Order: sequence, then C-alpha cells, then structure tokens
Amino acid sequence: MGGHNAGEVASKIAIETLEEEFTKRYNKKLSIEEIKELLREIYNKAHEKIKENAIEDKEGMGTTLTTAIIKGDKCIVGNCGDSRAYLIRNGKIIFKTKDHTLVQTLVDEGHITEEEAFYHPMKNILNYALGIDDIKVDIYELNLKKGDIILLSSDGLHDYLKESEILKIVNEYSSPELIAKELLNYSLNISKDNISIIVYKH
Repeated sequence: MGGHNAGEVASKIAIETLEEEFTKRYNKKLSIEEIKELLREIYNKAHEKIKENAIEDKEGMGTTLTTAIIKGDKCIVGNCGDSRAYLIRNGKIIFKTKDHTLVQTLVDEGHITEEEAFYHPMKNILNYALGIDDIKVDIYELNLKKGDIILLSSDGLHDYLKESEILKIVNEYSSPELIAKELLNYSLNISKDNISIIVYKH
C-alpha cells in the first residue's frame, strides 16, 4: 500500500505466508471447495501476521493481495484490496475482480460511472486490505477454455491504463511473457505507482 509505512514489508509477509502455507497444505486430492477454504484461511493468516508485525515504524502497514490457482479447467481467484484478476477470452474482458475501494462502492451504489471512477481523485482509498482492521476476502471460481488469459495486476497498471489499452496489448502478442513485458513497458511511461503483472495463458 503506497503512502503507508512499510508496505513492502507487508507485501513480503503476505507472499511468503501464501507460498509457505499453500506449499505445505495443498495436494492434488483437494476439491475446488477445499481449495477455496484453504485460500481464505491463508489470507486470514497473512492478515494476522502483518498485524502482529505492525509495530513502531511499521505501524499501519498493509497490502493488497490477489491470487489465482489453476486446477485443470478451473481457476480459483482470491482477492483483498484493489489489485485485480482479469479473465480475457477472445480479445474481451469477461471477468474482473471487484476492487475493495471507496470509489467502487460509489459505482455499485450508482453515484458514479465506471468511466468517472477511472478519473476519480479518491480512487486509491481502500475499504479493505491485509493488515488493516477487518479484512474482506472475495473468492471466485472461473471456468477456463483453451486460449483464455488470466491477468493479475496491481493498481500501478490498471489505474493508469484503460481496459481498451490493456486489451490492445494483450491482443497484439501471443505469449504470456511478451504480454507482461509490453504491458510493463507501456505502463512505466505513465504510471506513478508500483507495477506488478502476472500473465497466464490456458
């Protein structure tokens, strides 16, 4: 979380907890529902760990976290905060996670449009994040088809690139590596925030 103390420490704790717990507890026999529950538990554990470590100069630290787990033709997505997961099929975004932000609440309640939200001066104000007060973890189950693309991004990408700009780059390149590289190169010229991008092609 930019503008807060030790955001990089919070994100490191979240990633390490996710990797460690998932590696330890995941096995191929787990059902989709069990994977969802495992992901929820890990998010809560990471949240508690961040809070435990948020002392002195690290007080108030927090992080967003978006996760995608692929099992066969299923994709389980976990989300807390305003990083995002997109499912892109045949050149179109057919799914994206819902941001846990004040501005997203305004959109949901019909006060502003998606277009107005993109330019809103308060779009970085989070309602939920790991390490901050209570958390909200959204779990999604997606059905994948051959050629589908899963894009995970921090707000350093999608707060500065409109969806049409993201799709233009995704549709221009076939390999996940090139898509990620081009999205990064393009956003580096205009973004004022940290940028994280992961691209998976089914």
